[in-house]
Amino acid sequence: MIFYHPLYSALQLPERHRFPIKKYQKLESTIHAMGFSNRVIKPKPASLAQIKLCHDADYVDAFVNGFLSEKAIKKMGFPWSTTLVERTLLSVGASIEAAEHALEHGLGLNLGGGYHHAQFDHGAGFCIFNDHAITAQHLIQQNLVERVVILDCDVHQGDGTADILYGNDNIITCSLHCAQNFPRAKARSDLDFELEKGCTDAQYLQTLEQALDLIKRLYRPDIIIYNAGADIYHKDELGLLEISLAGVLERDKTVISFCKNNDIPLSIGLGGGYQRNEEQLIEVHKQLLLAVFENY
Repeated sequence: MIFYHPLYSALQLPERHRFPIKKYQKLESTIHAMGFSNRVIKPKPASLAQIKLCHDADYVDAFVNGFLSEKAIKKMGFPWSTTLVERTLLSVGASIEAAEHALEHGLGLNLGGGYHHAQFDHGAGFCIFNDHAITAQHLIQQNLVERVVILDCDVHQGDGTADILYGNDNIITCSLHCAQNFPRAKARSDLDFELEKGCTDAQYLQTLEQALDLIKRLYRPDIIIYNAGADIYHKDELGLLEISLAGVLERDKTVISFCKNNDIPLSIGLGGGYQRNEEQLIEVHKQLLLAVFENY
């Protein structure tokens, strides 16, 4: 199933704001056009107790109640509003539900999520609460799994995920990212694969195969949570890699096939993607949908 809520695209952002907020609504329309409307359901919001599995209680309460400082709001990247609060809780809840669905049916997709820059006590880079870290902790706490791997293939390192989960033997963080891209100061994941600016399809896919092989041999996860960022694409305005559209599709097919062939449940978050040309951006994210619908 695909978890989506209309509030994903409901934020009123300043003109020329960098974040392509309308992409979620357009992707949901794309799913309908592809004939898979019956696979889309609305998520329930995450509880504050679930959020606090990975975040400082004072930070959580300040965000929810509108008491963040101007500096904290600026670092977060979005203007604060009650709609933002509701949207945030829904998108985290969607990642939790996608993972629970994956454990039962093999795969679940949040048509949002992948908020990997969110830190324990503050938001950053358009990420407020770290949905994949929270989801992993929730699954462990509820005794639904014993080991989770978070596979982050966004072009930017999952620094918040790595920091929040550092030293946690039950949750393994793995990041494939551009070495020269944001964040400038990298965190320490359990597995970091740094790709140089200008990396092309063959090198990227070879590195991904190496990462998946290590995950299988070293960790044998009960579930993989996958950040399928579209910002590896060569025309992305915040990415520095040279991955073709076919390369994006092959990446997503590789991850999905790996999990299916090894009987590992897979939960997916949409991740980043930044282009002023919205139709072109939707086409990049659509590669994930094509890979999902081909296999499930």
